[in-house]
Amino acid sequence: MEFVSAHGEHIPAIGLGTYQLRGQSCVDVVQEALDLGYRHIDTAEYYNNQREVGEAIRSAAIDREEIFLTTKVWRSNLAYDDFIQSAEESLDKLGLEYVDLLLIHWPSHSVPIEETMEAMTELHDEGKTRHIGVSNFSVGQLQEAREVSDVPILTDQVEYNAFTGQSDLIEYCIGSDTMATAYSPLAKGKVAKNETLASIGDRYDKSASQVGLRWLVQQDMVSAIPKASSRKHLKENIEIFDFELTDEEMERVFELHRGLGSKLRDALGL
Repeated sequence: MEFVSAHGEHIPAIGLGTYQLRGQSCVDVVQEALDLGYRHIDTAEYYNNQREVGEAIRSAAIDREEIFLTTKVWRSNLAYDDFIQSAEESLDKLGLEYVDLLLIHWPSHSVPIEETMEAMTELHDEGKTRHIGVSNFSVGQLQEAREVSDVPILTDQVEYNAFTGQSDLIEYCIGSDTMATAYSPLAKGKVAKNETLASIGDRYDKSASQVGLRWLVQQDMVSAIPKASSRKHLKENIEIFDFELTDEEMERVFELHRGLGSKLRDALGL
């Protein structure tokens, strides 16, 4: 396993996303992931699976301190009192005393960021979360959050994959010691079907999906949280640390979303 270092924390570069995992299937998948070596698990209030994720973590033969657990508060609960209540309810559902990272799931257009950050700081100071962060924030929104927060922002969790560029955000994260966490890193199956990624993978006996994930974590300050529901895909997603893409191969993948942008501009006559 490789790690991303930000604000003195070392976060596993590959984690498990649990969006749309429910019930016993969620428990089983998280347990399977932990058995395979995953130590970075992502959930959220909105996912309605925190009880199951917590059950899997509590029943694992792994010390809690070895697992980096993230959860998120939904955007309708960003007012101070609502945020505190939602975070504490999440801990209750998880059956845990703390999470490693607590995120604002989406920015609010009505609640001032200062108000939410005040609530996050209180939860941090009480030991209910070790770190705080945001999700789906633009560079400007991330910058504002960092400016008003008394606690360092560990990450901005955003959609990022071979077909969705985030160059401005990644540049900002590198300059501010902030991790970018890539959700939907396999683009809902599109990565697995891409011929460019598959051809690069042939050289290393790796799949297109493994190349797409390797491309992400090989970038500075980037981690990825692919969702998987089978042992085969869980195993495939974590087995990306025994090869390294060349600079030329990295650039070929970058060109995938750059090319998509050019096609869109041409279609719009821009």
